Amino acid sequence: MLSDMNENSAPVCSKSPSLSGFGSLEEAVVLVPPVVAVLIPCYNEEAAIAAVVRDFQAALPDATVYVYDNNSSDRTVEVAKAAGAVVRHEPLQGKGNVMRRMFSDIEADVYVLVDGDDTYHAPSAPLMVKRLWDDQLDMVNGARVTDIVKAYRPGHRFGNKLLTGMVARIFGNRIQDMLSGYRVFSRRFIKSFPALASGFETETELTVHALELRMPIAEIKTPYKDRPPGSHSKLNTIRDGIRILRTIVNLVKEERPLPFFGILAALLAVVALILAGPLLATYLHTGAVPRLPTAVLSTGLMLLAFLSLTCGLVLDTVTLGRREAKRMRYLAIPAPGALEGAKVPLSFRLTYV
Repeated sequence: MLSDMNENSAPVCSKSPSLSGFGSLEEAVVLVPPVVAVLIPCYNEEAAIAAVVRDFQAALPDATVYVYDNNSSDRTVEVAKAAGAVVRHEPLQGKGNVMRRMFSDIEADVYVLVDGDDTYHAPSAPLMVKRLWDDQLDMVNGARVTDIVKAYRPGHRFGNKLLTGMVARIFGNRIQDMLSGYRVFSRRFIKSFPALASGFETETELTVHALELRMPIAEIKTPYKDRPPGSHSKLNTIRDGIRILRTIVNLVKEERPLPFFGILAALLAVVALILAGPLLATYLHTGAVPRLPTAVLSTGLMLLAFLSLTCGLVLDTVTLGRREAKRMRYLAIPAPGALEGAKVPLSFRLTYV
């Protein structure tokens, strides 16, 4: 299924010498296998990167393996080059910045994203790629499965379940391991993804992007193992957990503005009514308004509540326009496998290339 690839190759059009049987001369048959790229963001992974490159070269022999170094201070670059990877650099620190660069630079039909710490199961990659291509999906998530405590620490496991549960309740319950670093993407996912995050919270952004556009996605369980000797995790449970939680709140504000500002308006209104209740009772009983500052505060809070609700209504319309624009950009790119062996307008195929 997989073909030989150049470093920056893109899908090409294959025309039959004879166009008999087609509806018009503007149709052609596409018989080109998918171009697969393995993307590995790296920061100080000298001890693990060679094994990762070799394992994915063995699992996907026709794929090009790219290692994007993120200011490593060890021999990650030299080891990756010696292992046969195409090595590039991203000076802006942070996994999100590296992924933005990778997604911008690399042209392929299928993208395999994996961390460079040698904890993910390379033999699962062909199954994930096949599932994406055959079912015309946009993302296949590798859900981690392990009994090794050091590989998947209790704090990380609990945080993942908590944050994944929050996203599932708000955006849709279709992913069980939101923070997995092992995924396979279609071209139309990658080229419609804005990649705004800068750090480890980028996995949350990837998941919400797929859920918001209601993309066809799947999840496959994959073995997960401990890091090799000499390799150390860069994750901090509390610090990165707070960053991911902040990202979820920001995504709710941007993608669900009416519920977000509606809840804020309701809270302000409730506080305003609690403060105004005793004042109203006293006014009805005596005709006087005591505690004038409290009355002013209550009035101000109620005004803020209505202002918050108005902001939610306005931003909800803006968000709908943004979502439609992203959807149109997404639809402008063919689905995985949609052009393989099918009659398609030649002008459309050339536009895609």
